[in-house]
Amino acid sequence: MSLDPVQVMSGQVKELKVGPSSNGDSRGSWDEKEEIDQDNVGLTTKPKPVTGRRTRKVEGGVFFPKPENAVTVAVSSRVLFRTEREQKVFEQDGVEEYLRFQIEHENEPFTPGPAFPFVKALEAVNCRLRELYPQSEELFDIVLVTYNHAHVGIRLINTINHHNLFIERFCMTGGSSPIGYLKAWQTNLYLSADADKVREALSEGIAAATMFTSEKVTEVSESQLRVAFDGDAVLFSDESERIFKAHGLDKFFEHERDNEDTLLDHGPLKGFLEALGKLQKKFYAKGQRLDCPIRTYLVTARSAASSGIRALKTLRAWGLEIDEALFLAGAPKGPMLEKIRPHIYFDDQMFHVEGAAEMGTVAAHVPYGIAQKHNAKQNISVRK
Repeated sequence: MSLDPVQVMSGQVKELKVGPSSNGDSRGSWDEKEEIDQDNVGLTTKPKPVTGRRTRKVEGGVFFPKPENAVTVAVSSRVLFRTEREQKVFEQDGVEEYLRFQIEHENEPFTPGPAFPFVKALEAVNCRLRELYPQSEELFDIVLVTYNHAHVGIRLINTINHHNLFIERFCMTGGSSPIGYLKAWQTNLYLSADADKVREALSEGIAAATMFTSEKVTEVSESQLRVAFDGDAVLFSDESERIFKAHGLDKFFEHERDNEDTLLDHGPLKGFLEALGKLQKKFYAKGQRLDCPIRTYLVTARSAASSGIRALKTLRAWGLEIDEALFLAGAPKGPMLEKIRPHIYFDDQMFHVEGAAEMGTVAAHVPYGIAQKHNAKQNISVRK
């Protein structure tokens, strides 16, 4: 199976109940209807709110936390929404025609992309946090990051309102790199369809991954955020992966036994797992461990008895509580992920990303470590 960041997705997550496609008839997308205003002395007309829009009200909570207090997730418009038609216009006709097309269609909402269920789940967690801690700024803060010119902003805002998303922070860079802005936002995670920009973010110490749109998408929970991580070169460094690539499986097992009590160094997404754990503990403090709306998973091809103990000791020393750990000893990850149904799964090897996508899991590639020097077909590892 081959994945492309702008590949068409044939199915949508059924639970999301999204609005009409931007590729269909645009009539009525945001039509305004008249109604009588009974509160005024005279009869006047006013727009009737479109179904699906919501009023932006602050009800006892802080909706705009400071970046240093929030868990900031920056999401590209190309993974939050489906924009393959617009991308084709840009590639075939150039930037001026692309801008004209966007302005002409700014009243047509984009349909959800691969990151959409993940973002909705972040918002569901925020709702629970606000109930428990009305004044707390320790929330997920979502930033929409796009290379688009500001002219496209109206269509993006219309789409966000149409889908009832609470995204108020935008970075519209007009073709410039967003990495400097990501650092200013103190970004905890960056999701994009642009692998080059993801690598640039990783080189700057920002947790990042490339997301893909696949043909099959599995239904996911709307009330519990589920995030699954690979181990080596994702949560941990690629130290052990390098041993395996250079010397083989037996030497890898020997190295892990000899270093059982030596902690693994951190990988690019350790910080994001820490951020998730910090929010989980806020629920635990209110006696909601068993009803926590965040659940984390380690899904690794390491084998438990031969190489798993070092990974678990490392997590414990870091003070991180993974909810579930699956040591697959080389078995395919796709079937396990199909049962977990995470909103997102992070892996450094495209072989595993593609296998997960074939089973309907939204998987994101972390282009980090020694595995990036090997062809995807050679990335079949019986221990990572």
